[in-house]
Amino acid sequence: MNASNYDIIIIGSGSVGTPTAMFLAQAGYKVLVLDALHSNGQGSSKHAIGGVRATHSDPAKIYLCSDSIKIFSTWEATYDDDIEWHSGGYCFVAYEKQIDRALKDLLVIQKKAGLNIDWKTPQELQQVIHGLNMDGLLGGTLSPEDGYASPLKSSFAFYTQAVKAGAEFRFNEKVIAIKVENHKIQSVKTDKGVYACKWLINAAGGWASEVSKLAGITVPVRPDSHEALVTEPVAHFMEPMIVDLRRRPGSANFYFYQNADGHLIGCQTPDPQIWGNFQTETSEFLPQICRRLIEVIPSLTNLRVRRTWRGTYPMTPDGSPILGEVADLEGYILAVGTCGQGFMLGPGVGKILSHLVQGNLSLEEKACLHDLRLDRSFGDEEKLG
Repeated sequence: MNASNYDIIIIGSGSVGTPTAMFLAQAGYKVLVLDALHSNGQGSSKHAIGGVRATHSDPAKIYLCSDSIKIFSTWEATYDDDIEWHSGGYCFVAYEKQIDRALKDLLVIQKKAGLNIDWKTPQELQQVIHGLNMDGLLGGTLSPEDGYASPLKSSFAFYTQAVKAGAEFRFNEKVIAIKVENHKIQSVKTDKGVYACKWLINAAGGWASEVSKLAGITVPVRPDSHEALVTEPVAHFMEPMIVDLRRRPGSANFYFYQNADGHLIGCQTPDPQIWGNFQTETSEFLPQICRRLIEVIPSLTNLRVRRTWRGTYPMTPDGSPILGEVADLEGYILAVGTCGQGFMLGPGVGKILSHLVQGNLSLEEKACLHDLRLDRSFGDEEKLG
């Protein structure tokens, strides 16, 4: 079987693979994107709630997400395409002394990385989040340049620009083999064809580990399941995404925001984690997250929930992605383990990987990829998830 030739093949057309394809195609490369599903963004991407923050504890993630924010926030001006970006900010609230101390300690790292973020008193937070429960509130961090966008509109926007730049997408094609010779990527075989390439990028989300095994590489990525909800619309009363790091029965933390149409959209991190690619809602989720919503904003007691859904987070041991080239396998690049933050990391990852392929990484980008390499120790966990 003769192989079609491409400069770069990307496996996965989700929140990471599609922006990467766009940047590489815009740089003049012949790009092919392969996806086993029927259209763009049909894996974990469509389950995202839309939050985008540079407010992390890890400098590499701060760097990547700061780039993503620049791309999201200028998208409409650049491409004349509304993806519903809104700089509403992120607010990490502290109702416990331990969380108060941890957030204040992280401010040093975040400010050193150039983030626009400050500590706010309870009274200051109440000005931007009307109805916020003041009982026991110690304060919180507010990062006004963070924000949110529509995952569906953004996914289609990146796909449209990637195709316009010349990237080719093949859907309903499952990768079944990766050919390696002399420690170098040669080609990819699907259930429909064979494609040769110089570079192969694994952006397969929750299936990244299985895909990587085809190339003889083990990556510590496995999916766990998270659920989300959207409520009926109400009059606008808050700007930032609220993140509550307190542990409660069934959840390690939770977060929610109000979109432009007035709907509240929220998600929680299950405790214990639920490992696997499960996408069917559970009966436990809704009572848990509703109690958490009311605990933070008591006036939401009578708000009605429109629907719930469930998606997966491709997790790594330390909560940070695995990016960049793999030692001893020339041409193989990882863009995996985004830990449920593929939507906010995707544009930044796409940009840095395009620079990697082009061979024009900045010193900051080299440092970022070094910190997120596959052979790191995975010792220090991301403090803010």
